[in-house]
Amino acid sequence: MIKHNFKKLTIWTDAMNLCDIVYKYTETLPDKEKYNLVNQLEKCAVSIPSNISEGSGKRTNVHFAEFLTTALTSSYEMETQLLICERRKYGNEIELQNILNKVEVLQKQISNFRDIILTKK
Repeated sequence: MIKHNFKKLTIWTDAMNLCDIVYKYTETLPDKEKYNLVNQLEKCAVSIPSNISEGSGKRTNVHFAEFLTTALTSSYEMETQLLICERRKYGNEIELQNILNKVEVLQKQISNFRDIILTKK
């Protein structure tokens, strides 16, 4: 297995940046969503880079890929929650679309990186 310094991985850096953006966005959501959408969005935002970093320390590429899959599934959960925000017309529409675009790009990056990891020995 090739060891990865997670702090040098583009997917981790992009996930950390997305986390910052999501935290800023959740500050604009209604107070009634504090324990619902805000909590869930922030958990997903933290989960994505956390799973990338945790997986980078695993002993095999297969184990690392499992953590990348968890990061990816957290991004899909986040996307759904953002789409709920969109339907509820929460927050700034332009900011929300920007976040959704960043989530989509990150999903592709994680998926591609996972595919690469699984082909390495």
